[in-house]
Amino acid sequence: MFKLLRYMKKQDWMLFLCSIVFTVSQVWLDLKLPDYMSEITTLVETPGSKMSEVFAAGGWMLLCSLGSMVSSIVIVMLAARMASNFGKELRELQYNQVEAFSMEEINRFSTASLITRSTNDITQIQMFVAMGLELMIKAPVTGAWAITKIAGKGVEWTLATAAAVVILLLIILVVIKFAIPKFRRIQGLTDNINRITREHLTGLRVVRAYNAEEYQERKFAAANDELTGNNRFAFRVMAIMNPGMQGIMNGLTLAIYWIGASLINQSVGMEKIGIFSNMVVFINYAVQVVMAFISLAFVLMMLPRVSVAANRVLEVIETRLSIRDGEKTDSPRGREGEIEFRDVSFKYPDAGDYVLKNISFTARKGETVAFIGATGSGKSTLINLAPRFYDTTEGEVLVDGVNVKEYKLEALHNKFGYVPQTAVMFSGTVESNVAYGDSGNGEYSVEDVKKAVDIAQAKEFVEKLPGTYQGAVAQGGTNLSGGQKQRLSIARAVCRKPEFYIFDDSFSALDYKTDRILRSALKKETGNATTLIVAQRIGTIMDADKIIVLDEGKIAGTGTHKELLKNCSIYREIALSQLSKEELA
Repeated sequence: MFKLLRYMKKQDWMLFLCSIVFTVSQVWLDLKLPDYMSEITTLVETPGSKMSEVFAAGGWMLLCSLGSMVSSIVIVMLAARMASNFGKELRELQYNQVEAFSMEEINRFSTASLITRSTNDITQIQMFVAMGLELMIKAPVTGAWAITKIAGKGVEWTLATAAAVVILLLIILVVIKFAIPKFRRIQGLTDNINRITREHLTGLRVVRAYNAEEYQERKFAAANDELTGNNRFAFRVMAIMNPGMQGIMNGLTLAIYWIGASLINQSVGMEKIGIFSNMVVFINYAVQVVMAFISLAFVLMMLPRVSVAANRVLEVIETRLSIRDGEKTDSPRGREGEIEFRDVSFKYPDAGDYVLKNISFTARKGETVAFIGATGSGKSTLINLAPRFYDTTEGEVLVDGVNVKEYKLEALHNKFGYVPQTAVMFSGTVESNVAYGDSGNGEYSVEDVKKAVDIAQAKEFVEKLPGTYQGAVAQGGTNLSGGQKQRLSIARAVCRKPEFYIFDDSFSALDYKTDRILRSALKKETGNATTLIVAQRIGTIMDADKIIVLDEGKIAGTGTHKELLKNCSIYREIALSQLSKEELA
């Protein structure tokens, strides 16, 4: 937990120092109260004492109480401000770090876990900073200061207080021993609940279509019962704290009174007044000592769960990125629009087999290079190496004659218009989705958006939407069909006016007519751009300048459609499975 504190900003440390000052002031004021109470007790029992002296001591008690109350309010305000600032800083750090993750890091942490870490875990840390840090300072200061106050006021009372503290510490140790493992488990189970809930909500249509509601309910109930069981055990163990502490405090008070009564009974004359006065003071200070340990126990109860949460947040924030920025922002002249793969091999982290082996080809400016092959042959993995979603295991990828590892990621990504396999829509409008992101060329105009939508053959349905280009798009594009989302995704890439286009099986949801018209419009409007296309349909790629056939991660054939029909048996088999000989001819 305390490693995480190094991410606190200077202004938050200033708030922390101010809260320490007010905490010490509050402790001093609280510990002055028994002194004035002792003075009042002595004055009341001493013959000839004046009421003005009693009122004066009472007035000072009242001022101390008011000062303690004001100090407490200020401390709470400072702690709340510091905790909220720290929580905000941690959320920003984690969010920015996740944004910089490559696909390798994204796959290492589940989405459900990342959500839990940025919400539940950071909330736990924020609560601890707001409450725990104050108590961690106040408790030892109060305890140590109170002990110095009661020192020498009665050996019997001191022994009773020490016995109470020992019993209290034993209760705390027992609770911590049994509660810590459960709190560690609880955070992982919370991840599991989030994962199951997210899966259910994302796949709700499939769940209903297959009448799998009862199965999902049982799955959720099992995870929920396990989390509930761990919570119950942890909080049942902690439940002994409050009654145990109350019993110790009441027992200590009774012990002090019993010892005091015995001492008073054995004394004579004015000694009785002195012993009674000391007893009143001792009770107050003893309660302060016990309360200090109770506060410390409360912090120790929070600490196990917070430590787990802090380690999980640190794990994300301090993850070493596998893909790091280069230095180049510009590429040399003469090789613009060129992508070259040189003996590229790739395997996923912790995988034994290579997904791609010895891939070499060049796509020059204005060319369309297509990739086809069986499912799992490595087509999508290959094109994901160009914008550095992954880094090559062996070999190198050159964009405009420069190794992609030498580019700043922002500069590299600005060169690409990327359309993934699954069209991703964000909540907003048609315009905000098409004009999404930054290409380094400034903001997009409305005309740019309309032109891109027209090229992507989406104009017809967009202009029928309520609000047309300002029409609402739900999160994930759930109010659009698969083909509509795909066309808007293509329009987003076109609107960017990139140097390279990457279409990762981006025409699969389109009918053949729309597919043909769209590709024709793309060729006309983006003729100077280099295009990489992954496709399963022969009709989508047969006009490409170069077609690369992949088989088990290796290049099985390269050439035009006609050349591959003659020379590549794998391509010929794929083609004949989709089109007749007459259509191919």
